[in-house]
Amino acid sequence: MDISEIAITAAMASGFIAIHLMVRRLNFLDATPRSGWLSFAGGVAVSYVFLHVLPDIALHQREFADGMGVGAKEAESIIYSLTLAGLAVFYGLERAVKMSRGESRKAGEGDKMGNRVLYLHLVTYGTLNALIGYLLLHREDAGAWSLGLYFVALGLHFFTADFGMRQDHPEAYDRLGRWVISAAVLGGWVLGLVVDLSPVLVGCLFAFLAGGIILNVLKEELPEERQSYFMPFVVGVLLYAGLILAERHWV
Repeated sequence: MDISEIAITAAMASGFIAIHLMVRRLNFLDATPRSGWLSFAGGVAVSYVFLHVLPDIALHQREFADGMGVGAKEAESIIYSLTLAGLAVFYGLERAVKMSRGESRKAGEGDKMGNRVLYLHLVTYGTLNALIGYLLLHREDAGAWSLGLYFVALGLHFFTADFGMRQDHPEAYDRLGRWVISAAVLGGWVLGLVVDLSPVLVGCLFAFLAGGIILNVLKEELPEERQSYFMPFVVGVLLYAGLILAERHWV
């Protein structure tokens, strides 16, 4: 790992942190119908997962099989089960948030999460952010183009995820949440400097991350009350798909 890679990834980790800290000031996102920029960002994140993350996992299937000491089919089942697990874990978290907000409204305490669910939310998203910070230095697919695609896709994903978190509990997000998830990104990046996990484990973490991103995007885009925009979502999907395919075939 050379100095230039450390400097570039440090700048990218700082960019992620800036998004977490500043998203509350982007008042144009807080609108109904939903801002087209959030739908565009969601399309980019989904495109990145399906055309970059999942194909990379499939490409390294033999390496996973050898590292796990299992057959190719078993390794494939394990990896994609982790993707499903990532989706299921974050779905369970979102259900807990909605139930907690409902209980708070019934108790006359306003539309907010209870403290227990809030802390669970912070731990889960903090872990996800630490993983994203770590993967700045240890992705499956190395190279400048791959790193750039990763940064843009995950940065745009943070806009949608943070916006959703702030809607769930604005006061707690501004007071505590944004600092916790920002520290998690930095902590994950620092961990990447000093710890080199096995390629198999990195692939497994990447698979879990993919499931979490898919769920986070869909839960922000699909609910009827969001009044999301289809065309910006499609533009995000197609634009980023073009960049990913160009990176794979011509770079």
